Amino acid sequence: MSLKGKTAVITGSNSGIGLGVARELARAGADVVLNSFTDRDEDHALAADLGREFGVNARYIKADMSSGAECRALIEQAGACDILVNNAGIQHVSPIDEFPVDKWDAIIAINMNSTYHTIAAALPMMRKAGWGRVVNVASAHGLTASPYKSAYVAAKHGVVGMTKVVALETAEEPITCNAICPGYVLTPLVEAQIPDTMEKYNMSRDEVVRNVMLSRQPSKDFATVEQIGGTAVFLCSDAAAQITGTTISVDGGWTAL
Repeated sequence: MSLKGKTAVITGSNSGIGLGVARELARAGADVVLNSFTDRDEDHALAADLGREFGVNARYIKADMSSGAECRALIEQAGACDILVNNAGIQHVSPIDEFPVDKWDAIIAINMNSTYHTIAAALPMMRKAGWGRVVNVASAHGLTASPYKSAYVAAKHGVVGMTKVVALETAEEPITCNAICPGYVLTPLVEAQIPDTMEKYNMSRDEVVRNVMLSRQPSKDFATVEQIGGTAVFLCSDAAAQITGTTISVDGGWTAL
């Protein structure tokens, strides 16, 4: 399906999963708005390169997803938002009784509250255009839990719940809202963690990947950013017009356990 003429806003998209999703949407013909909390020359250059590569209009807009006002301003500055991909997120690992309050607040704000603000700002644009797709990048942790990740698990469960509510509120309109729930995805950030983990456990790369990082992922293989992006493109297609309010797991069987 061609997404030519559609504008996609992807939060947290100057690297990793967000950039992978942006690339696949641009490949499908959508104009894209990249976002993160920095405002560097390389951020804008990244958007320009993406636009040239796929022949689409690509821009970068700085917005701090911990601020509701900036979340809404991102959508307003984009000018149009036919496709909204809520991807921005952070993580912190700690026992709940030791979990730093500032980390808790930041994770809830960036991983969950930002989704509320961007959707609230984007829906009027989608209704005016007569078409819209909301894709929330949740997590396997939006469907199950792990110890020491209380804020992240709570936020991602909240995103899954919000996805269902938005889907019900737009059910009679040509707008859908779904969540992608990835397991471990091979991003530059994850790749950079492998050497240190190898040293810590005195393991080979394969042992670290299979026995440590992917211990809960039955496929014993990472998902790729291209696969997450391809799933997002599918959810924007005509074939997915009656898919709304649900989750699609891209987790190598994690949530089948």
